[in-house]
Formats: sequence, C-alpha cells, structure tokens
Amino acid sequence: MPHVFEYALLRAVPRQDRGESMNVGVLLYCADLDYLRCRSHVDPDRLRALDQELDMDTLTAALTQLCGACDGSEKRAPVTGISLGQRFRWLTAPRSTLVQTSPTHPGLTSDPDADLDRLFNRLVLPSSGKAPG
Repeated sequence: MPHVFEYALLRAVPRQDRGESMNVGVLLYCADLDYLRCRSHVDPDRLRALDQELDMDTLTAALTQLCGACDGSEKRAPVTGISLGQRFRWLTAPRSTLVQTSPTHPGLTSDPDADLDRLFNRLVLPSSGKAPG
C-alpha cells in the first residue's frame, strides 16, 4: 500500500541579491515509514556560471550538515535530537542562506529510496541524468 511522502529541493543560492539558484539536493520524508533522507550533488562548473567567487567548500559543508541532520549522522546539527517530522519541518523552513529549500511537494510511495533516486536524477543531476566525473 502506498504511503504519503513529502519532498523539497535543496537549492544553492550563491548571491542573494540576484535571486538565482541551482538545485543541489533533495530531502524526502515519509512519516509512515519513519524515513528522512537527503541526496546532494554539487556541479562546480554550473554553479560558477552563477557566481565565479562561490566558496565551494562552504557549500559542500552546508550540504553535508543538512544531509547529516536527516539521518542523524551529523551530531553537531542542532536538530538530531528531535523527531523526523520536526526535523523535516526545521530543514525546510524558509531561510536566507547559501542553501535554501523549495516549497514542499507531496507524493505517494511504496519505496522511498527509489523515489528519492528518481527525484534526485530528474531534478538535481544535469539533464544527462549522470553526475559528471
């Protein structure tokens, strides 16, 4: 039987003043299955087209912390001690930082890992569907 899930895109916003962004990850949450996961991918060449001076190390560290907060592996993340639902809400709250999230979107799933892969391949990876390198 399918379960309701929610997802949000992680977007790199190199320059707040320009409002340009690029999808760099996906968060997927399914309450019924106690599932909260994240996948991310940074394409430095594509992002540098938006901002030549973007600090890739800072972006990578922010994504590592956000994705680590999903599964609890990032112990320094302030949200690892709260429920997965609260954690998803905290991660998807609007903010003005280098990494922002899209509005959340619903779906139905019988296999959240497969749906996370599908969304990641379709919405984050370059149009070829493959990570460069």
